[in-house]
Amino acid sequence: MNQKIIIARKLRSNLTRAEKALWYILRAENLGFKFRRQAVIGKYVIDFVCYERKLIVEVDGGQHADSKSDKIRDEWLQLQGFKVLRFWNNEVLENRDAVVEKIIEYLK
Repeated sequence: MNQKIIIARKLRSNLTRAEKALWYILRAENLGFKFRRQAVIGKYVIDFVCYERKLIVEVDGGQHADSKSDKIRDEWLQLQGFKVLRFWNNEVLENRDAVVEKIIEYLK
């Protein structure tokens, strides 16, 4: 089995508190689009993706601040036709409505 798939499966069962909160909304709210969590795209494991709208949503902790690898990753994903939205953990936990509004804006 592909190593990235194994990692993705493990991550699905170990979501952060912020990822769990956002997944609940993406899954439970009737946004009109299907999202997948911890999906493998190329060599990357993505937090959430809506393939239909080519939208990726990442929930980042402090380790992602000014991360060069995140910039390279985002550029590669954009070259594949994806739009990448990034939110900090505390944004998701403290201001969920604004995060969801931004996601809905893109989905329209």
